Amino acid sequence: MKPENNHGIKRIIRATNFSFKGLQAAWKHEAAFRQECVLAIILIPIALLIDATLVERLLLIMTVFIVLITELLNSAVEAVVDRISREHHHLSGQAKDIASAAVFMSLLLCGITWVMILASRFV
Repeated sequence: MKPENNHGIKRIIRATNFSFKGLQAAWKHEAAFRQECVLAIILIPIALLIDATLVERLLLIMTVFIVLITELLNSAVEAVVDRISREHHHLSGQAKDIASAAVFMSLLLCGITWVMILASRFV
């Protein structure tokens, strides 16, 4: 149920609280999200420390965040599909597979970006 007074600063505060609840739920229930957070904790400082241009640093950091964002969306799709029904249905499996493919593509993008930028700097 939506609150009647849902505008201005109250809406921003409520939305922020919901976002933090979502991050907490992902951390608690999603091992892949925890693993990718650890990866982010390692990679983001590296991106800030290496000899790279501002644009290269931004690309390195942005691709890490794209992985985290995609994993959150994948987890949301899985939760909704599981909420609807636990029994096997080909569309449920297809939805989960497509969301998983999105995570794979984000990881691929991240990996390619990191390899190309690091290779151009150090090889």
